[in-house]
Amino acid sequence: MTSLLIIAVLVLLGIAIWQLTKIFHLTQIGSSSNTENSEVANDRDNNVNGYLMFAFVGFIYIFTIYSLVKWGNLALGTPASEHGPQYDNLMAISMWIIFIVQIITQFLLHYFSFKYRGNEKKVAFYYADNDKLEFIWTIIPVIVLAGLILYGLYAWTNIMFLDEEKDDAIYVEVYAKQFSWEVRYAGPDGMLGKANVRYIEGVNTMGIDLSDPAAQDDITTNELHLPKGKKVIFKFRSQDVLHSAYMPHFRAQMNVVPGMVTQFGFTPTMTTEEMRNDPQIIEKVANINKIRSARSAELTAKGESALDPYTFDYILLCNKICGASHYNMQMKIVVDTEADFNTWLKGLKPLSVAVKEAQQDAAAPAAPEAPAAEADTTATVAADSTMVAQLIRK
Repeated sequence: MTSLLIIAVLVLLGIAIWQLTKIFHLTQIGSSSNTENSEVANDRDNNVNGYLMFAFVGFIYIFTIYSLVKWGNLALGTPASEHGPQYDNLMAISMWIIFIVQIITQFLLHYFSFKYRGNEKKVAFYYADNDKLEFIWTIIPVIVLAGLILYGLYAWTNIMFLDEEKDDAIYVEVYAKQFSWEVRYAGPDGMLGKANVRYIEGVNTMGIDLSDPAAQDDITTNELHLPKGKKVIFKFRSQDVLHSAYMPHFRAQMNVVPGMVTQFGFTPTMTTEEMRNDPQIIEKVANINKIRSARSAELTAKGESALDPYTFDYILLCNKICGASHYNMQMKIVVDTEADFNTWLKGLKPLSVAVKEAQQDAAAPAAPEAPAAEADTTATVAADSTMVAQLIRK
């Protein structure tokens, strides 16, 4: 209610100011100091606006250069997947085309606005049309955009085409829920079993159908490990609302939609340790830790705990605003060598085993209660004996 009152007051204040300006203009009509209609621009007004046009295009160029220098280092850097370089090339080509076209068109727009600014001694020339010019500035964008679209479709096909019959591909399910991720790996059979939210119970937090033979060797975990150089095919499910699995360093993103399975795949090309030794990542980590050190100094001065140094890790983020803790919905991704990945995976137990163990623990008889301490029993007996002796004396 308070917000509505504030908005109403602001609207009424704006109307009042508008009416006051109209009254001011009415009082100026016929005055000796205002021999011409102020609503019509004169040569001085046109010159001022013409030079302002040039000033504004200068501001655009200066701010563009400043932005590239100031924030250019925030780009992600080296891609960590096979399709990443192609994705980056497409982005770079698009940005260079936009950059060049923006420089040329903005200059021409502001230059002609200055050159053909209003002048009382000039009369506008009526120019109906020019078919040649229309053809040129239509066909050039058509050719450029067609090239970008064809290259984009080629890149998209390479990224999204999944050869599910490939023997050495690894199948991983990523399960989203407010506000965390869970992971399921296909077992030795290379197949993920069926799943449905109706089967969620106890340790089976992903709703895997354990009656499906393909699900017997499936492995669930809260960590996402990937092997370098192996094709990984991801299957995505959501338990509740629309999420989006975003893996920025792998140039990969896919919506996670309730009620359906979405998928994509990629091949990691750099382990976590290799990426940590990448020069661009080293520079980024150093800049982040410089900021954290300054912040830690402020915290320790207040008697609070300092921030831990930052160490680079691949990360899985949710790229859809899915609720109050959306910002915190993330998971660390570890890319290992194939041998290290296999060792890590073998150390995990299948979900079917975990469910059986949980059922056995639940069915096990409760441990008998421990007897009361002897000291307490003795004390009680002694007290009772004393009472009996007192009764006998009476």
